Amino acid sequence: MSEKKYIALTFDDGPSDTTTKKVLSKLKKYGVKASFFLIGNNMTPEREYLVKEEIAYGCDIQNHSLTHSDMREMDADTIKAEINETTRKIVALTGKEPTFFRPPYIYVNDTMFDNIPLIFISGYGCNDWIPEESASQRAKMAIDGARDGAVILLHDLEGNDATVEALDTIIPELKNRGYEFVTITDLFNRAGISYENAKKEVYSYTDQ
Repeated sequence: MSEKKYIALTFDDGPSDTTTKKVLSKLKKYGVKASFFLIGNNMTPEREYLVKEEIAYGCDIQNHSLTHSDMREMDADTIKAEINETTRKIVALTGKEPTFFRPPYIYVNDTMFDNIPLIFISGYGCNDWIPEESASQRAKMAIDGARDGAVILLHDLEGNDATVEALDTIIPELKNRGYEFVTITDLFNRAGISYENAKKEVYSYTDQ
């Protein structure tokens, strides 16, 4: 077998009532961990059990803002409030502070970098927020874009069943190609990247 390569599956916009459960089921089916970037306002009391299930399985829980708004339009205090409230909710459920932040729409500016003390993450996307994109198309993009140290950007938003289906192709194929799926935390720890030495940029790969 070829030398082991590491890659991180990440999911945005949850928790959702049905898709998040389906994603977790696929992860457990294949014995892989992932990282979930949560929207604070989606962390309702009725969905708390999903976040607890994610953390119990060994997944990462990270920050995707409170309202999923364009934060370039916000002042520093509003940006801090978006991040701090989402972090507060995450800590209340998991006992762990997030280390990573995925900007809504991957829109960033200097005010955000100056006021968000987290590592900014993007990832290579699979157009899986587009309803017309089929499961096979999503899987092909995820597989074709893979490389050691990469972050795959997917969504567990409500009704995103094509992405759930695509996981049945993505995970076995990348495993067959020598990839090990790790959390975003493990991926960056392996690369020796911490908040203290992270660049002021949005990471899609640990070697950028």
